[in-house]
Amino acid sequence: MAREPVRLHQVTRWPIWSIPGRLLGPVLAVELLAVCLVLAGLLNPPRLDHATLVLLATLTVAGILHTEVVAGVERIRRYTAETHHVNLTSVWTFASALLLPPVLGAFVVVVVYTHLYVRVLRPVPPPDRRPVYREVYSTATVILSVHAAAGVLAATRPGELYGSLPGTLALLLALLTYTVVNTCLVLGVVAVASPDTRVVRILFGGDELTLELATLCLGALTAGALAASGPFVALLAVPPILALHRTILVRQLRERADTDAKTGLLNHAAWHLRGTHELTLADRERRTAALLILDLDHFKEINDTHGHLYGDQVLAATAQVLREELRDHDLVGRFGGEEFVVLLPRLSGNDGREEVRQIAERLRRRIAGGSGPVAPPDGVPAQRLPAPSPGAARTDGRPSPRAGAGITVSIGGALFPDDGHALTGLLEVADSALYAAKRAGRDAVRIGRHTFPAEPEHA
Repeated sequence: MAREPVRLHQVTRWPIWSIPGRLLGPVLAVELLAVCLVLAGLLNPPRLDHATLVLLATLTVAGILHTEVVAGVERIRRYTAETHHVNLTSVWTFASALLLPPVLGAFVVVVVYTHLYVRVLRPVPPPDRRPVYREVYSTATVILSVHAAAGVLAATRPGELYGSLPGTLALLLALLTYTVVNTCLVLGVVAVASPDTRVVRILFGGDELTLELATLCLGALTAGALAASGPFVALLAVPPILALHRTILVRQLRERADTDAKTGLLNHAAWHLRGTHELTLADRERRTAALLILDLDHFKEINDTHGHLYGDQVLAATAQVLREELRDHDLVGRFGGEEFVVLLPRLSGNDGREEVRQIAERLRRRIAGGSGPVAPPDGVPAQRLPAPSPGAARTDGRPSPRAGAGITVSIGGALFPDDGHALTGLLEVADSALYAAKRAGRDAVRIGRHTFPAEPEHA
């Protein structure tokens, strides 16, 4: 039975047209450039001798077998990574850039990535399956990286790939070129899609760059071994590849276990563990540190009025404010409910208490002023937040689709070591300060230990 041809109205419904216009142009430009380079290579085809065909077949088959061996692990790894992830197929695609003409290297990339999509990405159910256009873009970025690395290698014209200092320098330049082109194209799209994302944190915040370079070095070693000893030596690359897969997967699962699902911040246990370690370092180095507890005011009323989905969006928007306003080495976590906690392990000023107060006030004003639009869930009209109860913070009556419209936060803080030497003691002091901020009418900041008169006993 013949398949029905793709009609125009079906093309207009492809997911790629749903991405923002500022992102669609760069994506299509990168893909068009990759297609043009491949077509230019086909118009001027390279000479295919026996050695070239053997290398082409070896790298293509090795890339396919690599995916087959690690398909299960790779599926988990790719779907636990929220942002940029290390692409271990670079072992074969970078080796192709070193050993093959660019158009044949592009052929290896297309075959390996198509097989990767069919075996690893497509089997995932539709709600979680990544759209095809993202994989097409990834393929295009690698094709451009292969052409760039091959171009650098050809421009240096080394006599032997590994036989002399010029050849070694050419190899190093090709490796760096491949890394820079691929990383810039991937993270460039991330930066355009999410202007608030800290690309530097993605690149240098973990082991991404180190693992990427380790993968490419393995590809360079594989290329040298293939050129010197024949196709079967590619089998020696399999154990290191499996070890890298397992290492990256374990790291990603550990990070996922430490992360709060709603906000992307550290969860209670992970924050407490890292916070204890930071305080130990601060005590050893005789540094001043500080702890803040933030509590969203009247959060239950927000949930009751707008629904829990909108409440989750408010939590996520607040977490984003904290990430943007605080430094990379500050520890930010969610303690559950509407409470957030911040450890400032390195204060810069002489008056630590005043510095903490200024930081807390900046956070309070930013949250109350709104960090940007937070659309209510589908079917929920834009409406005003409920009026606060007597004694609560004032409200300006602005509509609720903005995170700061009527949303305020109370903050309590404690200073290390003045208010305590252990994390538990600092939390107790900050909690008493938070209670004082709420008694003062909410939308307020209090620092240090506060005592309160005992409640009168009722007869």
